[in-house]
Amino acid sequence: MEAESDRVIDARGSYCPGPLMELIKAIKEEETGKIIEVWSSDESSAKDIPEWVKKAGHELIGVFKESDYWRIVVRKTK
Repeated sequence: MEAESDRVIDARGSYCPGPLMELIKAIKEEETGKIIEVWSSDESSAKDIPEWVKKAGHELIGVFKESDYWRIVVRKTK
């Protein structure tokens, strides 16, 4: 079962690094343990965001392909 997101960033129509920059801003604002979901129609986000999450030490819950966008779900771990 998928966890309920605490915050959704709808970055559809925005191109890299826009969705990633919005995620970084949200991670700074949210408390540890919060789940943030990024919606992006930019295919490179599905690769770039998970790479950044791993480098930054947060938890990637998953990358889900919807009909015309990706949902990238991240838990802030620190």
